[in-house]
Amino acid sequence: MNPKRTILITGCSSGIGQCAAHTLRQRGWRVFVSARKLCDIERLHAEGFDALLLDLDDSASIQAAVTTLLTRTGGRLDALFNNGAWGLPGAVEDLSRDALRAQFETNLFGWVELTNLLIPVMRKQGAGRIVQCSSVLGFAAFPYRGAYTASKFALEGLTDTLRMELRGTGIQLSLIEPGPIQTRFRANAHAAFLRWIKIENSVHRAQYQNQLTRLEKIGAAAPFTLPPDAVVAKLIHAIESPRPKLRYPVTVPTIAFAWLKRILPQRWMDRLLIRASGDGQR
Repeated sequence: MNPKRTILITGCSSGIGQCAAHTLRQRGWRVFVSARKLCDIERLHAEGFDALLLDLDDSASIQAAVTTLLTRTGGRLDALFNNGAWGLPGAVEDLSRDALRAQFETNLFGWVELTNLLIPVMRKQGAGRIVQCSSVLGFAAFPYRGAYTASKFALEGLTDTLRMELRGTGIQLSLIEPGPIQTRFRANAHAAFLRWIKIENSVHRAQYQNQLTRLEKIGAAAPFTLPPDAVVAKLIHAIESPRPKLRYPVTVPTIAFAWLKRILPQRWMDRLLIRASGDGQR
């Protein structure tokens, strides 16, 4: 009897990661979930998952999680879904070095470190799938989203490079590019904004007040927002199809902006993105 296919998913405390974990388990995968808070790990254990404490900001935590994972799987892993991330709103001129570093530690450096630890496992097997949850902001910049946009632009560039470097190994890479999805992303962005952005003396303070009003609205959602399972459907294709796609756009804005970026002059595209973002308020 063939062993179950195994996958590690980061960022499973809620949203896309949590939805993916439940769906893939139903499809017969052995799902290893991870989160950075012990309370979430205990809850995921109670739900019957192989749960790993994994803080993407901490190299020791990443290495310990990988060691535990490979011990439990006998040194094998079929797929990795890098999903754990957060967004920091704020004008570029108000981003401190520490704020940018914090954004990149989670959204990029941790992902790369985790991925690099697992590539040798997949190379030895001669097969593996690595799926990166990027964003529409991985190729289209919105105002007041500079830190998050920069982390996703960098992720896309590194993933494209890595895909070429891994040719012939049997390891296949895909990027999923969601637009607005129903998750805790807005609540987490609100907390990050209050922590890192000093609004009192900023020339953007009026804009920030409008953004705070938007972030504090309970239940409000951007146009074209889809549930997390819209992303999970693309993940299933990326890890189960014999020929996965390199990129999977999700939601109308992502599809539209990807197409328009190819045909519009950059200044026209800038105006379109400013308008679509509500000048940073969506």
